Amino acid sequence: MSILNLGTYPPKQCGIATFSMDLRRSLLKNNCDVKVMTVSDENYQYTYPNEVLFDIKQNNKQNYIKAAKFINTSATVQLLIIQHEYGIYGGEDGDYILELARHLHKPYVVVTHTVLPQPSKHQKQVLNQLCQNAAAVVCMTHKSADLLANLYEAPAELIHVIPHGVPEFKKQSSILLKKWYGLEGREIISTFGLIGPGKGLELGIEAVAPLVNDWPQLCYLILGQTHPMLKKYEGEKYRNMLEDKVRNLGLENNVCFVNKYLSDEEIGEYLYMTDIYLSPYPNQDQAVSGTMAFAVGCGRAIVSTSYAYATEVLAGKRGLLAQRTEPGELSHLIRSILLDQALKTRLQNRSLELGKSWAWINIGKQYRSLFKQVLDNNYISEEHNLSYGGL
Repeated sequence: MSILNLGTYPPKQCGIATFSMDLRRSLLKNNCDVKVMTVSDENYQYTYPNEVLFDIKQNNKQNYIKAAKFINTSATVQLLIIQHEYGIYGGEDGDYILELARHLHKPYVVVTHTVLPQPSKHQKQVLNQLCQNAAAVVCMTHKSADLLANLYEAPAELIHVIPHGVPEFKKQSSILLKKWYGLEGREIISTFGLIGPGKGLELGIEAVAPLVNDWPQLCYLILGQTHPMLKKYEGEKYRNMLEDKVRNLGLENNVCFVNKYLSDEEIGEYLYMTDIYLSPYPNQDQAVSGTMAFAVGCGRAIVSTSYAYATEVLAGKRGLLAQRTEPGELSHLIRSILLDQALKTRLQNRSLELGKSWAWINIGKQYRSLFKQVLDNNYISEEHNLSYGGL
């Protein structure tokens, strides 16, 4: 199979770029030839690796038509993957991607990263139209599948649930990692990812504050740099607010900012030294969280707000969910784990049991199987059309 993946891509720093790279690597290991078509915001110049064949300028509508023509005339591309999130494509709610889809003569698969339960009329139209003409539609939770079928009216037979993949992190000793990072003997809570207001980190800081009297060595690690697009338009306004909150609460010895973009190796190390992974997202509609998927993959004890992805992933007592998006309840749940080693161990084991199946090599097999099915169906359809035309 020869496949082209469309989405953001490293060196751009965002979740979908990382997902695209990881998916490509997993497909290569599963004997698929995968090249890349990027979409780039025009305010940055990216030096892409050799697998990138075509770059769409986000806000140039004609680029999307040219991209479709490039795919149509390519002798090698059999199938296009469209990574879909409203914000990465140009136009209102990213509707320029529909220009590419309209002009495309080859099958495409949509991978949905944002499935809103209360979309605007136009947001619903964009995703509906993209799904109607797709050969298959992938989402990462069963709740998203229900929304796609019942709200967005995507053909139910096209919808496939494939979980978010996670790297195969090398398991490491928490004790040795804490010693290596100068955190020996401390209880570690962590949250990682590109930083911005949607991450709810102020809730995390406020949740930690009441705990330090009983656990003075507790350390909350806020891991990651500010999202590059947010930093471009607002600077470090959000991070500065978080740092002011830490000072005002007297938590300078209990909250540590690691202000850098982390490699997978570093993420694995920080996660394996983490006693409790905290996911305090305030947006209850969030359909996917790659960072939570990584924490599950490492078998962490997780405390989270009850956003859509967390509610499904942590079902079956895999983690602890706050019913309200407020720091007091998060603090109570963290406390319950700190007080009960047996609870922590149970949560870790249940999380790891699910996480093992999410390794990218396994997820890649599921995608490869789906793509083979799509191409086989497309071949049968073409044969049928040729036969019908000859009657």
